[in-house]
Amino acid sequence: MWKKNYEEKKRTIEEAILTLPKKVTIVVNLAAAEPQGFLSNLHKFKNHFEDVKVLTCLNMNGYPFFMEKEYEEIFENDSWFYSAPLREAKSKGFKTVDFISNNLHMAATDKIMSEKEEGNKIVLWAATTTMSEANGYLNLGLSNVYEKDMADVADMIILEVNEHMPRTHGETEIHIKDVDYVVENNFEIPALDIVEPTSTEQIIAEQITELVEDGSTIQIGIGGIPNAVAKLLKSKRNLGVHTEMFTESMIDLYEEGIITNNQKSLWKGKFICTFALGSKRMYKWLDDNPAVWIMRGKYVNDPHVISLNKKMVSINTALSVDLTGQISSESIGTRQFSGTGGQLDTHIGAIKSEGGKGIIALRSTAKKGSLSTIVPNFTTGTSVTVPRQYIDYVVTEYGVAHLRGRTLKQRVLSLINISHPDYREFLKSEAIKAGYL
Repeated sequence: MWKKNYEEKKRTIEEAILTLPKKVTIVVNLAAAEPQGFLSNLHKFKNHFEDVKVLTCLNMNGYPFFMEKEYEEIFENDSWFYSAPLREAKSKGFKTVDFISNNLHMAATDKIMSEKEEGNKIVLWAATTTMSEANGYLNLGLSNVYEKDMADVADMIILEVNEHMPRTHGETEIHIKDVDYVVENNFEIPALDIVEPTSTEQIIAEQITELVEDGSTIQIGIGGIPNAVAKLLKSKRNLGVHTEMFTESMIDLYEEGIITNNQKSLWKGKFICTFALGSKRMYKWLDDNPAVWIMRGKYVNDPHVISLNKKMVSINTALSVDLTGQISSESIGTRQFSGTGGQLDTHIGAIKSEGGKGIIALRSTAKKGSLSTIVPNFTTGTSVTVPRQYIDYVVTEYGVAHLRGRTLKQRVLSLINISHPDYREFLKSEAIKAGYL
């Protein structure tokens, strides 16, 4: 029966697009799970639409509907987290791109409320895997940050079925009976190259790993510093993972017996995450792997849920920190660079955990040493990602500053102490002028 239902609901990309209302909000899967067939063809149907908002997070590719000025009167790509294509479109002054402020665990709830208040139709268009031969379910594959929440309220669900998408475990299934249309499109899933850490990042990682105790549950992100941390965690024992993003380095630690997930307070024996992004090797490893559960972002990233893991350690990176301990990880002045994502979620969850630690890591300088990342004050318009009252540990290649519970003067001196030596006198002078010292 389900096979007949599937065939009846199958459409071409063009046919599916033309079923959409003229005014509509369309939510697509995050990152590597984005529906490339839909996104790369949407602009061709400009004359069919009057007003289209496409909600994305961490776009992997640039698409004509938001990368070309001629489409800005019809289409808008609103995103919870900027990536390079969105930054490029925004830098050109196009009206096609806008940013949605959020904490990841509340992103779907907040946006659903906003769209309903405006009376907009919501369509979930998700890239997914092939169907299960046994029961007629489709699988959301690599992401469930907000997708199942949107499916619960969507006026229409269209799934782009892709045989290359890994089938994952967790809250990742949608039955064909609940789907309006399916489109088959077997593109290669976007993969990331492994980023090798620099010597500076390795030094930072060495200091971070000293803070991670055996039996800790960890959250680590992507990039040079997290990859360096993962390599150095090989001296630890019985680590667990409760993380927003599943990353490549977790596989090696698991296969070497460093990550066991057996001492976690929640979900013993399981990796818990809300999306995955990495190499083809990682996607193959995740395929039908019951050790990894991809669950809703509103659960995985809920600070209260995170805090239930004893000895929870969050490891995140930042663009800059001011002398009072405010962290900015997402903007440079008024220029949006990325997004809050789950950084504040995981950081608060970690510091509320019994024996937990919230770690923010950054290089002491940027732009080949011409700028200090520890600054007296943020440039006007810079977004604060982690407020100073939540800050715990800040780590650079020059040391560790433990700021939790410290006075303003103690914070300032600690941060100056881990800044680049070339900037310490300047920072001290500015701190005196500000009345901090």
